[in-house]
Amino acid sequence: MQALRALAALMVVVHHAQNEAAILAVRAGTDFVPRHGLPWPAGVDIFFVISGFIIVHAAGPLFGRPGARGRFLAHRIARLVPLYWLVTGLYLALGLAMPALLSGEGGPPDLARTLASFLFWPMARADGAVLPLYGLGWTLNYEMAFYALFTLGLGLTRRGAVAWLVGALGLVVLAGRLIPAPPVPLAFWSDPIVLEFALGAGLALLRAEGLRLHGAVQVGLAAAGLFGLATAPAEPALRLLAWGLPAALLVAAAVLGRDRPEAARGGWAARFLGAAERLGDASYALYLLHPLVLRAVREGLVRSGLAPLLGPWPSLVLMVVLTLPVALLAHRLVERPLTRLVRRRLEPARPAEAADRAATPGR
Repeated sequence: MQALRALAALMVVVHHAQNEAAILAVRAGTDFVPRHGLPWPAGVDIFFVISGFIIVHAAGPLFGRPGARGRFLAHRIARLVPLYWLVTGLYLALGLAMPALLSGEGGPPDLARTLASFLFWPMARADGAVLPLYGLGWTLNYEMAFYALFTLGLGLTRRGAVAWLVGALGLVVLAGRLIPAPPVPLAFWSDPIVLEFALGAGLALLRAEGLRLHGAVQVGLAAAGLFGLATAPAEPALRLLAWGLPAALLVAAAVLGRDRPEAARGGWAARFLGAAERLGDASYALYLLHPLVLRAVREGLVRSGLAPLLGPWPSLVLMVVLTLPVALLAHRLVERPLTRLVRRRLEPARPAEAADRAATPGR
């Protein structure tokens, strides 16, 4: 699963790196033709299916338990909010210092859109695009809405919660189609892409019910998923079918297999998967920080005069490679400490912990 997260993040990085390479080529006076071996933006769709799976799978001890909603929200807020707020604040500061960074948005953001960006509320900017201040945050606006719906179902059993989630997401999508001129938040949240969370939730339920696939079936699902993505259009009419279903096949291949015995976890394959797992752990930092790294490296290549010497494709490889250590360091030195800090502040105390605090002087 973590290796798949790493793949999804790298797909998004390559997508944006090709945009930066195209800009670099224009400024260096060279040609650049993007490659579309995979629909690189579909990394987001893989993330959404993974998110649907992870949330239902990890919430196993919480279903139907007292205090489950508060504990779940504390975990999710601690996981997503601190680094996103930090990056958004950095982007805002850079934009105010260098307004050209925000020129593509039709002008500087007003207070309302700035607040909406920090609160994960969809709001149209000056040019009509429904994007937060830091553009990558559009995916987190979907994630937070998904968490809110899932929280409501935590009082049920796992089966009941998944049924509630699938039904609620379906109704939201339907409402967006039936209501004439829906308000911006509903129009945004009712995109069929939200059903990718339901696909992941369904896979988590299948695993919890004991479904395990033979290794050959897993390989077949993974091959079908990659083939589906490789043959999908670059701009599909219905993203859920063109990218979401192949993404679900990849996730199914990763999560519905049998656990490997310890003796089978050595060798080069284990080392490769270990490296992929570490990058998967840092995938959130990689996703959020890579545009800043790509742009910084691009500007460094242009201003140093190295861009014409390297050419666009070696420059692209260099840009992508340099995002990795930045993400790994940010995950270890910034993201993890912030997550622990916020989680300690927000997570409700368990009954035994609360009694211990009440009985301990000075606490």
